[in-house]
Amino acid sequence: MRARYKIVRRVTPLSTYEIVALMIGAVIASMLMATILILPLGVNPLEAYFQIFRGAWGTRLAISETFVRFTPLLLCGIAVALAFLGGFWNIGAEGQLYMGALFATYFGITFYGAPPYVIIPLMILSGFLGGSFAAFIPAILKSKYGVDEVVTTLLLNWVIFYVVQAIIYGPWRNPVSAWPETQAISETAELPIILPGTRLHAGVLIAISIALLYLLIYMRGYWGFEIRLMGINPRAAYIQGLDTVRNMILIATISGGIAGVAGAIELMGIHFHLREGISYGYGYTGIIIAMLGLLHPIGVALAAFFMSTIETGTLAMHRTTGLPYPLALIIEGLILIFVLVAIFLKDYRIERVVEGEE
Repeated sequence: MRARYKIVRRVTPLSTYEIVALMIGAVIASMLMATILILPLGVNPLEAYFQIFRGAWGTRLAISETFVRFTPLLLCGIAVALAFLGGFWNIGAEGQLYMGALFATYFGITFYGAPPYVIIPLMILSGFLGGSFAAFIPAILKSKYGVDEVVTTLLLNWVIFYVVQAIIYGPWRNPVSAWPETQAISETAELPIILPGTRLHAGVLIAISIALLYLLIYMRGYWGFEIRLMGINPRAAYIQGLDTVRNMILIATISGGIAGVAGAIELMGIHFHLREGISYGYGYTGIIIAMLGLLHPIGVALAAFFMSTIETGTLAMHRTTGLPYPLALIIEGLILIFVLVAIFLKDYRIERVVEGEE
């Protein structure tokens, strides 16, 4: 008798601990795969990983830079997680981040010299509105006409990016330096530094506050229950009397707004000019963070810590070992692949079948 294998859906769902173990296994598998890529380059993988950890957590400055990177990653991770949780597959956090930065820039250069207690909240709010606007169009197309939001949000990333390019190369180009960036925002609009001698700004506190609010909605709020129900079975949610169209639009716009806040914070805390490189792919990395964190607020925060460690530490590893910085992007891509495998194994299992026994 010959044995063969088939894929079957799990009858008994995995426990929370087993699912977490799958995600940890996905991270370990991605690091092992990265090790295989490091070996031919003549560098000890253990030394490379030690330099990543040291570069992210070894000094006061390194820790501050890790938290600087953690801030937009956490916000983008929450933005994507909230949308995915409600069944809206938002792939547009990157464009929403840029739109938030664009809206915030307008107020930062228009209300020059306004007091901090006025201009800072105004720019944060405008960043939220900018990101919400970028997500509103795909949300309407999805909820009203059934247009695939994966396509619309992904394509809008490039539309928004090129709109920003046209603005910074054109009417908003810095009149002093002539560089393709806007003039500097008002000094009163800059976020205060919370750790002297570093770039760590108050934006991290805003990000943590939004994460706590997401945790409250997820764990306690009735709306959080509605979001999860819509994500699991939108038809059942409609039968239960939920306004699925309104909720879908609300979920999408809040998700985009959170990504827009990330753009405003990067503008106000780090760059102070709107430019092409205001994001290092934070919106796309937010997808990995949301998936790795299982859409749970605590999981998303831990995943954001991990990804900020990898991205910050790899810069130090590049300086000390000579390994290329794109290794961080390779690790992130491997994590996404193995996380998708883990999610598949969460719902399905491979069963060995001997012919004649069926």
